[in-house]
Amino acid sequence: MAQQRFEDLVETFEFLDDWEDRYRHVIDMGKAFPPLDDALKVPATKVDGCASQVWLHPRIEGEGPGATFDFAGESDAMIVRGLIAVLHELYAGLPLADVTQVDAPAELARLGLDEHLSSQRSNGLRAMVQRIRDVAASQAG
Repeated sequence: MAQQRFEDLVETFEFLDDWEDRYRHVIDMGKAFPPLDDALKVPATKVDGCASQVWLHPRIEGEGPGATFDFAGESDAMIVRGLIAVLHELYAGLPLADVTQVDAPAELARLGLDEHLSSQRSNGLRAMVQRIRDVAASQAG
């Protein structure tokens, strides 16, 4: 059920032989990810459970069954900003109803992230996924 952009990312990760190259790629994705407007860095968009500061601002495009999910985000840590970009590849553009159906741990495991992130980063990643799922579920009705 992953987006084609995420499938492309999986292929890129398969091409990169070692974790350091993958880590650099995630950081580069974070550097290229558009910054979040400071006005959106408010308590309502802050993700609890992350060691670093993380904000996710959801955007629902359209209405009813045709509504799609998107979000903007930012972190004060470059690797986390890259993880936000990875999640964007996984979720952005999905029909709103499909967001909660994504098996994020399984999809992210295809990148090998689960094996190489610290427990704090893994907890933060889970918190970001949960926030995305919660927002989608509340907006889907």
